[in-house]
Amino acid sequence: MIRQDLAELFARDLTAVKNEIAAYERESAIWLVGRDVTNSAGNLCLHLIGNINHFFGALIARNGFVRDRGSEFSSKFVPRDAMLQAIDGAIEVMRGALDGLSDDDLNAPFPEPHRGRAVTMRQMLLHLLTHLNYHLGQINYHRRLSEDLVIPRSAD
Repeated sequence: MIRQDLAELFARDLTAVKNEIAAYERESAIWLVGRDVTNSAGNLCLHLIGNINHFFGALIARNGFVRDRGSEFSSKFVPRDAMLQAIDGAIEVMRGALDGLSDDDLNAPFPEPHRGRAVTMRQMLLHLLTHLNYHLGQINYHRRLSEDLVIPRSAD
């Protein structure tokens, strides 16, 4: 049962990432950075795609995916449509990986330690969901700031 719940939550939130990226009025705004904002929404999106493909694809489903984490943050101006398609692909990878797990698998050790510590599959999946949500919130905030920024007039 929890596998279905997790699949629904991951799909919901990855779809929300997709909707956020699609909602940018100007595609170029997806890649804006600032003095204190060093990760664009585009790079956060690429990072989430890489994260899902790595943890669900390479480590859980063992589908042979090879992650290039550095390019998730160094790539610029990836076409929006390509990112939207990649999100759809990540959703499919996630669903396939979760479908392949049994309830017993959830209590088994995750295939590799996380930050030097052994964790269960359940713990790692919950961590991945919170990680996704953290970056989803950043993308939402980035979109609203980059597209709807209003500079207040001085009080005098």
